[in-house]
Amino acid sequence: QRDLSKLPLHRRNIGYVFQDTRLFPHMSVLKNLRYGGSHGEDAIIAVLGLGDLLGRYPASLSGGEKQRVALGRALMSAPKVLLLDEPLSALDAPRKAEVLPYLEALRDLTPIPILYVSHDMGEVARLASRIVVLNHGQVVLSGTVEDVLADPVAVPFLGVRDAGAVLIGRVVGHANDGLTKIETGAGALWVPGSVGHAGSSVRLRVPAQDVILARATPVNISALNVLPVTITALERGTGPGVAVALNAGNARLLARITKRSCDAMGLIVGDQIFAILKAT
Repeated sequence: QRDLSKLPLHRRNIGYVFQDTRLFPHMSVLKNLRYGGSHGEDAIIAVLGLGDLLGRYPASLSGGEKQRVALGRALMSAPKVLLLDEPLSALDAPRKAEVLPYLEALRDLTPIPILYVSHDMGEVARLASRIVVLNHGQVVLSGTVEDVLADPVAVPFLGVRDAGAVLIGRVVGHANDGLTKIETGAGALWVPGSVGHAGSSVRLRVPAQDVILARATPVNISALNVLPVTITALERGTGPGVAVALNAGNARLLARITKRSCDAMGLIVGDQIFAILKAT
């Protein structure tokens, strides 16, 4: 492997997408795209949905459209690696929702390694295959998205509200009452809305603070998702909470409960209990 820091900038061959796109205002979209090269031009324009924008200028583009052009420009330079530096941080929620499917397609279709820098755990959970958690410049955790986000050690670094597991699932079908059934490694789950299409692959993000634990099989409750789980770790924080790592079938979950609840239930590693997830 080569030490890129010892190479001149123009020879490092890194595609870089900034937070603010930095498109040339006097150039059309097509000229912006071709600024660094035109490698794979037709395929990149198709994947990023840029065909209708080629004759326009940056001033007439939405924030999401600008970011897609910036992605295309970086890709057409034929980079060895793609660095995306919080590319959605300057966008509002609708524009983020517009760009995210294109980033997913980019992840799935290109062989180029993508280093995606973000503080938004929703983006990370949706896009990442592997995660490196940095704290003051030091690596504190690394691994697959499923392993890192379900690790109770990650809670202080990700934040209480952002901590939670990711489940990879397959859409089974849609019910008449507006729910979607998804088969995951943890078992079948019901989620709200018409999600994906039958047979499609999806990711489910399960916030740790939304998981309720029970010693016995719950009865007569409104929650639709009840999973048998085994406690694999208990991580007591400095505050009132405990992060509980759980094995659920072939998947991992994370729950965050109070120390009072943990002590009252007498929870210990190895206990077989139940995790309750509301469909909503």
